[in-house]
Amino acid sequence: MADYYNILGVTKDASPDEIKKAYRKKALKYHPDKNPGDSSAAQKFKQVSEAYETLSDENKRRIYDQYGEEGLKGAFGGAGGGGQGGFSSMEEALRTFMGAFGGGSGGGGSAMFERFFGGSGFEGDHYPSQGASKKIEVTITFEEAAQGAQKEVTLTNLVTCEECRGSGAHSPSDVKTCPTCAGHGQVNHTRGFFSMTTACPHCHGAGKVISKICNACSGAGKKKKKQQVNIKFPAGVDNGMRLKMAGYGDAGENGGPPGDLFVYVSVLPHEFFKREEDNLVIELPISFSDAALGTKKEIPTLTDSSFRLTIPEGIQSGKILRIKGKGFPNVHGGSPGDLLIRIIVETPVNLNAKQHSLLSELAKLESLQNSPQKKSFLDKIKSIF
Repeated sequence: MADYYNILGVTKDASPDEIKKAYRKKALKYHPDKNPGDSSAAQKFKQVSEAYETLSDENKRRIYDQYGEEGLKGAFGGAGGGGQGGFSSMEEALRTFMGAFGGGSGGGGSAMFERFFGGSGFEGDHYPSQGASKKIEVTITFEEAAQGAQKEVTLTNLVTCEECRGSGAHSPSDVKTCPTCAGHGQVNHTRGFFSMTTACPHCHGAGKVISKICNACSGAGKKKKKQQVNIKFPAGVDNGMRLKMAGYGDAGENGGPPGDLFVYVSVLPHEFFKREEDNLVIELPISFSDAALGTKKEIPTLTDSSFRLTIPEGIQSGKILRIKGKGFPNVHGGSPGDLLIRIIVETPVNLNAKQHSLLSELAKLESLQNSPQKKSFLDKIKSIF
């Protein structure tokens, strides 16, 4: 004999609410739409449904507790062809009931099933919920990204209507209790032994109806409004970063909080600076003679007017010189980056006769000791051949 309490996983003194909760959990787990092609799950679903049919009915539960399953057959076996309100199985009963309310055995039935068992149905439709979030892209300069900036932008948001305070009604007295559901927001449907609760088709679960709508918002409870918003960009913000401004989105539903504003940062490129993480990179072209003899150069920075850089004699093209702490500030408050100067040695062009002559004389005086990289290369070549 089947133990209905064991099937649902409840004790014999379980309350009706506990039985209903256990049934929902088990039925959702074993429902055929959730387990296509699984005959074992279908059988368990049938058992769970039969157990709930008995234990959710006060009279049937009393008979079952007193006489067991056989007692139920004696009391109800003659009612209908299948002993289940005219259905051949609990599964057929559920599917038929769903079909009666627009479900059928396809996607609609699954949707109705999800509603009944706490999926995406009416139970949360009229709870307070956060409003829609907004997103915008704001362009700032390279210098503003380094130093921080404030920008004022214009947003068009849905805000709570000031006339009706979000009710959508012309006046408080125009908000009436729904006559269909008596203010409960839900209605019960019964077919045979099966009972299902759905959102009220008249008030859509609100429990209230409006007899005369607000003229200012046409009953929506919200209306569009332009607002000036001041956005603060922290020093060190980078291209592609997203800033969140809580509460600057659309108004919430049913008293819920407003949505958020997400600001996507676009940083304009600089004329000669580039950014690598928190480091600033600049390419510094110097002449052949400056590279050979060494020199001093004034280097621009984003924080000071300039920095006097000493370039050592014999520096090679591509060499990087580092100035600590002169890069971008860290947006999270860490240590700032460095300023990296990449040396580019230019080969002289458009030589006049004197320059050409002097360089020719220099070439005659040069040795491999003056060109260490060249010497290293030639030594490697010799070792190969």
